[in-house]
Amino acid sequence: MSQKQPAELTGPPGLTSREAQRLLEKNGKNQLVSGKRISAFKIFISQFKDILVIILLISTIVSACMGEFVEAAAIAVIVVLNGIMGFIQEFNTEKTLEALKKMAAPTARVYRDGVLRHVPAEDLVAGDVLELEAGDKVPADGLILHQTALAVDESILTGESVPVDKFAGDPALDTDSQPEDAQVFMGTIVTKGRARIRIAKTGMQTRMGGIAGMLGSIEESQTPLQHKLDELGKYIAVGCLIICAIVAGAGILHGENAVDMLITGVSLAVAAVPEGLPAIVTIALALAVKRMVRRRALIRRLHAVETLGCASVICSDKTGTLTQNRMTVKQLYVPGHTYALSGDGYELEGELTENGRAAAPGKQLKRLLDCAVLCNNASLCSGEGDENKGDPTELSLLVAAVKAGAKPAQVLSHYSKIDENPFDSVKKYMTVTVKTLDGKTLLFLKGAVDVLMHRCAALLTEEGSSFLSRQKKAEILEQNERMAGEALRVIGFAFKELPFGTSSREEQDFTFIGLAGMIDPPRKEARKAIRICNKAGIRTVMITGDHKTTAIAIAEQIGIFHTGDHAITGSELESMSDHELDLLVNQTTVFARVSPHHKLRIVQSLKRHGHVVAMTGDGVNDAPAVKEADIGVSMGIGGSDVTKEASDLILLDDNFATLVAAVEEGRVIYSNIRKFIRYLLSCNIGEVLTMFVGILMGLPVVLLPIQILLVNLATDGPPAIALGLEPAEDDVMSRRPRRRSDSVFSGGLLTTILFRGCLIGLTTLAVFTTFFDQYHTVEIARTAAFLTLVLTQLIHVFECKSETKTIFSVPYFNNIKLIFAVLLSAAVVFGAIYIPLLQPIFSTVALSGLDLLTVFLYCLAVPVLSALFKWITRHFASAKNRE
Repeated sequence: MSQKQPAELTGPPGLTSREAQRLLEKNGKNQLVSGKRISAFKIFISQFKDILVIILLISTIVSACMGEFVEAAAIAVIVVLNGIMGFIQEFNTEKTLEALKKMAAPTARVYRDGVLRHVPAEDLVAGDVLELEAGDKVPADGLILHQTALAVDESILTGESVPVDKFAGDPALDTDSQPEDAQVFMGTIVTKGRARIRIAKTGMQTRMGGIAGMLGSIEESQTPLQHKLDELGKYIAVGCLIICAIVAGAGILHGENAVDMLITGVSLAVAAVPEGLPAIVTIALALAVKRMVRRRALIRRLHAVETLGCASVICSDKTGTLTQNRMTVKQLYVPGHTYALSGDGYELEGELTENGRAAAPGKQLKRLLDCAVLCNNASLCSGEGDENKGDPTELSLLVAAVKAGAKPAQVLSHYSKIDENPFDSVKKYMTVTVKTLDGKTLLFLKGAVDVLMHRCAALLTEEGSSFLSRQKKAEILEQNERMAGEALRVIGFAFKELPFGTSSREEQDFTFIGLAGMIDPPRKEARKAIRICNKAGIRTVMITGDHKTTAIAIAEQIGIFHTGDHAITGSELESMSDHELDLLVNQTTVFARVSPHHKLRIVQSLKRHGHVVAMTGDGVNDAPAVKEADIGVSMGIGGSDVTKEASDLILLDDNFATLVAAVEEGRVIYSNIRKFIRYLLSCNIGEVLTMFVGILMGLPVVLLPIQILLVNLATDGPPAIALGLEPAEDDVMSRRPRRRSDSVFSGGLLTTILFRGCLIGLTTLAVFTTFFDQYHTVEIARTAAFLTLVLTQLIHVFECKSETKTIFSVPYFNNIKLIFAVLLSAAVVFGAIYIPLLQPIFSTVALSGLDLLTVFLYCLAVPVLSALFKWITRHFASAKNRE
């Protein structure tokens, strides 16, 4: 709660150490509660909630009860390994996040026992008095007791890039009853001046803590992939029950033993369930996470990787995310001349031009640059290890002076400063009184154009000063409007010569010098990133606390705002119902002057339209919407702890282009997941069909449970994992985003899986019957069928590299890991057949050379039929589209 201090400020300021300790014990540390941490044990247990894992656990128990301990142990090992993989990834990611926490100020200069001391920021309490100066990060909310030219960057809270001027409050009044301009807030940064403040609120009681508390009311939902895998698991579970019931019923009707039929049913269940799928999905996602870290993106939740791949809308904060949060002077105007300055941010490289040609500053522009340097308290870095200090606006003026040919140090050497009247938000200007080397006293003024023009009676020309007529004043104001219409923040400059021997600050009868127009420039990489998003069918929406005109201009520059798009302000949004917002949200690409609550409504409205929404942000004000979004993206360097906690993805370099790389990675991983789901399910359907049809035909059991398990784990697993490492296809960022409702089997994938599974199963059965009829021994027939099943699957893995190309046109060597995986799987199955020690375990016998040739011929027929099927389906699809 806010805590009052005595009105008298005489005597030692602040608290005693004893008082501070008592309040610290009573109210707790000055920290933001980051939400209830899930224990390592709960993270591990959560890995076993997947429906496929549950089916496997049930199969393990049933196998153990039936005495099939080898199968039970093998399935159990795979389930546990899957859990360990997911646990390690989530646990390590959370630890990495902890290392990123740099939001809170580490120390503060606090008066304790009347002495100014350095105290850890987390030990601050309400009532502490501390000193702040330019560059300090405010460690808690407090009342300003005294200030000198204080300005604070509150963009982390408000999204507004222009620093806020502050003034001292009344220490006799409660802090809550005082204006915000008399207060400072946790996490904001002092850009200029200095102040003494009294802490009023700490930790979760601060403005930042209040926003953090909003996050607790937002529930997390399943990612699309989680939902689809759960859906797939349910279908498989139902299929297992139906198959087991049919087999058991058919067996009993044929007079078979009920227990034998139960064991056969378990064998079918083992064949039907892709044991490796949960583990392979986890491994593929974990490997994608590692690749994304190398590209400077940290995924906090494993299954969020692929969600980026179906993002259809990205809601992005403007300040610091799409822009550099560094003001840049783009235009300089003096009567008769308009100059342009190239370059962005605080880089000193740039060119002064007029009408597209290089220009040199004349008398007017030199005087403007002198004024810009003198009415300035910022400082540019002087060398390696140093950094720019001060207000972004004043820094941009110094940079502009350097680009235009002036040297700030040289300018300052020509004048001696006598007095300064600092800028404040009420009068909207500042003045500086200086003395020249020849003894003249000059008063320079910098401020808002409308205020400045009321104080000017003349204007500076190349020939000298001349009367400021109404026509000239109208021309200057028209120029101001023109620059403002380009979303430039415009500042005016003027001066006057004071009578000899005086330093009067009578602020009238100035001579107008000129104007400077500045803008917070877009990040260079943001333009390219948004072009890629547009090509990928992803709409980017700018959500900002800045002015509408500024937001639109930036949005147009970087390709977000186009002709016909809408821009809505927070006040307009406030008057809209949810229904009215829903009618406009799909045509709106800029939301300006919005609050955190507005951002939540925008994200929720987009989600009601079925969009998969990504929200980027760095400030605390972004956190609620970041968490509400399907995929929340925060900034690792400039982002607040609260936003990082709310996000699924952290951009470690604060680079918008990294988000595009993450979107691409999300699309690639989803495409690869479809590839190995296609591979695994085709293989499992082939196995089930082999067993199921064989039983219905009255054949001996075609494949034993241990053989099926070896196929599913040893020969299916490595190729499927390698499919998860397939490189991006050329058109991955040219496809439209998939819909949230799209099944993982969309685009004809289910038909392809069923057809290919039937080919595998029927080919395996054909080989079994051929060898059984020839040798009249089940061991040879079963071994030949076992080898056929594996080889047809290993051939099929190359078909799964593409959904459009056949096995005869896919690139084979762009994924060497897949080649090695296939060779490894083939080595395993041939080892099981030809190594005497393994033959009794897997019930196999060695096949002759002629037997191998027969098997190979059967296997080679499968891809030919598969390619023919793909050609026919494509032909009919093209014909249908033409109609």
